[in-house]
Amino acid sequence: MLNSIAIEYILIALVGGFGAILANKGVAVFNDGLRPIYPQYFDKEIDRKELAATSFAVSFGLIIGFGIPVSLGTTILLAHSILLASDIIGTWTPENRVGSVIAGIVGALYGVGLMFGLSFIVEAFAQLPVDFLDGLSLLGDPILLAFCAFPALAVASQHSAKNGIITFLLTFLSFLLVQRFGTFSLANGIEITLNDVGIALLVGMVCMIYFASKIKGSGDSNEQLTNIFDSRIKRIKSNWILLSIMGGLITAASSVLIIAVDVLPQQLLVGGDVNEAIVATLARAVGFIPLVFSTSIVTGVYGMAGTTVIFAIGLLLRGHPIIAFIAGFIWMWLEVQALSGTAKFLDKFPGLRDMGEHVRTSLTQTISVALLVGSALACNEIAPGLGYFWIIGCWVLNKKAKKPIVDLAVGPIATLTLGILLNVLSLINLY
Repeated sequence: MLNSIAIEYILIALVGGFGAILANKGVAVFNDGLRPIYPQYFDKEIDRKELAATSFAVSFGLIIGFGIPVSLGTTILLAHSILLASDIIGTWTPENRVGSVIAGIVGALYGVGLMFGLSFIVEAFAQLPVDFLDGLSLLGDPILLAFCAFPALAVASQHSAKNGIITFLLTFLSFLLVQRFGTFSLANGIEITLNDVGIALLVGMVCMIYFASKIKGSGDSNEQLTNIFDSRIKRIKSNWILLSIMGGLITAASSVLIIAVDVLPQQLLVGGDVNEAIVATLARAVGFIPLVFSTSIVTGVYGMAGTTVIFAIGLLLRGHPIIAFIAGFIWMWLEVQALSGTAKFLDKFPGLRDMGEHVRTSLTQTISVALLVGSALACNEIAPGLGYFWIIGCWVLNKKAKKPIVDLAVGPIATLTLGILLNVLSLINLY
């Protein structure tokens, strides 16, 4: 009979390993800012190296600067510390059977190592002559907000600039309203806060669908309809077993109190306030459902923890990891089925058939701009003044290269290069 400590190590290894496999296969990732990058990879607009570099750039700073430090000194890990690492490990391993095995092994070893304690990594980076971790964490900041703008660009491209502006203003207004009035107080001081980015994105997508639905089709258009949303939801649905297993593993890990979805639930659990942690976890999930569903529908990549309701289910079934695994498996399956209902709804609108190309183009343009802005902020944080010179120089020179890197990856690669270069120059007293 395994003791509780052995069960904890096995579960955290399985969560890290299986999460890395899902990221390797492009089935699911934890970082909401990474998910919008995958359509460019699926469409072969960026290669595996560029996807990996972007994954590292948008997640590593959060792991070292947020996930691990917050987890230190407690027995409850912040989900970011392991699931963001799974994103990186999965994208940095080859997309084949051998790569998936390697991803699983490395992810499992990382999970076990994290349980032992990785404070030395944080301390090691703090000893670098030029600390670029704080700057690196800024790189992904604009992505989600920029993602909210892509429906307006798609509407403007397919219909008219006027309709695009209307969509943009409605998206902007919904963001402000949710930010201002989207918090609701419950008993015991617990608050439910709607996610402003998620609601804004949802409003933008509703506008996009509305304008597309007004286009009248001829003939039996449903037979020819292969719109981008339908195919990508089907992609998620085809991987329901993998997603459900991951849901079960995270739920089981939550049930033995070794992982928490965010800082507030974690701190409540550390203080022994389990019921309050359940309410806080559910409140967070309610706010993030529109964000997870919207980004998943557009990209074909699901959230590694789904809508994060599974963390609350685990806490409700604390001390019973096997039952929690079964419950989490079933819940994740239900989430996937909810997405398929959305696909059937979208099939009713023949105008969406032509919208697919506009969505792809709009996604590429908005995310490229977001990563460029984020990279400029990150580079300037790493090297004030000089950082702007570096990122602008890399961007314009890449345009003149014989084999230029796609716009999407220029910023992250330039930011990482600057951080490494400054440390090398510091060692030889040139910076």
